Amino acid sequence: MSIVLFRVDERLIHGQVVVGWGTVLRPDRIVVVDDALADSEWEQELFTMGLFGELAASFETIEEARAHLAGWRAAKERIIVLTRDVASMRKLADGGLLRGEQINIGGIHHAAGRRQILPYVYLSDEETRQMSALSEEGAVISARDLPAARKVDLNEMLGNNRET
Repeated sequence: MSIVLFRVDERLIHGQVVVGWGTVLRPDRIVVVDDALADSEWEQELFTMGLFGELAASFETIEEARAHLAGWRAAKERIIVLTRDVASMRKLADGGLLRGEQINIGGIHHAAGRRQILPYVYLSDEETRQMSALSEEGAVISARDLPAARKVDLNEMLGNNRET
């Protein structure tokens, strides 16, 4: 499989992804799946400034990414797929497209309506529902900010934090 990581991280391309995960996974390309960012060349330039070596980046809408998933899985390139939020990953996965895939929750930060789940993960009730829906469609969800950190699976992550 050429997709080496599916990750939800509000910061998208940043040090934890490029250095932390990149050093371990050795990706050739990072694909950012974000409808708004796919249309903003100046923001894309900002995100790619921190890339080094031969590491490439591309920016796609959710619809484009859904159409390219099969090709990415068959490619020789090693690819990291990033979304800014759980909702985007959920739309990418709709219909079981990510069945059997590992989805890493890497960084969802404090905001109104969210509660702390882990030091680096804050979720709203809607985000909790979306993660559960991803899991029900067959994706395997866990949180880990860096590769050397302890992996926290969905049941442990949500535990008593599930919506009642």
